[in-house]
Amino acid sequence: MPIIKRYSNRKLYDTQAKQYVTLERIAELIRQGVDVHVVDHATGEDLTALTLTQIILGEEKKPGGFLPRTVLTALIQAGGDTLYTVKRALGTPAGLARQVDDEIERRVQALVNQGELSKEEGLRLQDKLLAQGQRLHDPLWPDEQALERALLERGLPARDELRRLAEQVELLATRLDQIGTPSRSEHEPSQGQG
Repeated sequence: MPIIKRYSNRKLYDTQAKQYVTLERIAELIRQGVDVHVVDHATGEDLTALTLTQIILGEEKKPGGFLPRTVLTALIQAGGDTLYTVKRALGTPAGLARQVDDEIERRVQALVNQGELSKEEGLRLQDKLLAQGQRLHDPLWPDEQALERALLERGLPARDELRRLAEQVELLATRLDQIGTPSRSEHEPSQGQG
């Protein structure tokens, strides 16, 4: 386990690698599964939690964020009992899956809002990611073809068919609105009248 010493000038020194490191490097080590311990150089005080909090703050400042708002709120509400709170915030595997789904939806919506994806592309990407996640977490989840066959056997429309029908209804509603809106000339008196 690397011990990182923090000096009064806020520099961080990795005693194992014998070099100065950044918060980004510490985050990288943690992502690699390395257990990092940060201590104050002068006092030996454990600064690991403070350093991890700084890393989370840095990640949160980046576009797209790092943690769902519900997790951050739960951490603040918990105060000192953070491990229990994180477990409770993430909840059961189903709760964690919901957190992941929410994050997928949030990030895809951000791409749509930034103009990186059209609304339709965003919906397709979101559907694929959510469906892929469901299949990965649920071994009983049928493949798409089996699901479509089951729907057809029961006379129920598949997702693509429902989407096409919804688009057709939207188009018809738009056309009806156009037909039902009187033109300007119908409301204005003719120039000969007055």
